[in-house]
Amino acid sequence: MGRVVKTKVDGMIGSKLTSNNVLVTDAWRAYKTYANEKGIEHYRIKSDDGKHVIKGLYHIQNVNGLHSRLKHWIHCFKGVASKYLDNYLAWFLFVDSHSNESTKHNIKEFLLTSFVFEMTETYRSLRLSKFNV
Repeated sequence: MGRVVKTKVDGMIGSKLTSNNVLVTDAWRAYKTYANEKGIEHYRIKSDDGKHVIKGLYHIQNVNGLHSRLKHWIHCFKGVASKYLDNYLAWFLFVDSHSNESTKHNIKEFLLTSFVFEMTETYRSLRLSKFNV
């Protein structure tokens, strides 16, 4: 995704949010600016103050967990060719979303559904995104 700026936030999730939603993010400033402009309730999780849950309900641990699993999975390959990054991400999403199912029992379904995942980000869009203002 590159550097987080409010225009990118709007492009990535803007069509999915309304003023009825609650946005929970890390402490990056672009999220705060975006939420204020759109009138969305916003909670910022700052890791440096030791608070990981706000109001006993709002947290970003699911995102952090997904990020951790992705890093561990990519590390197993000892690096990936960046031109195939979108394929590796689709493969990871497929494997991660089916990790609690028996692969022996569902192998045919796994193979058929593996072609359904749509990747909106590609290596080129990720690589060039840091140059967009």
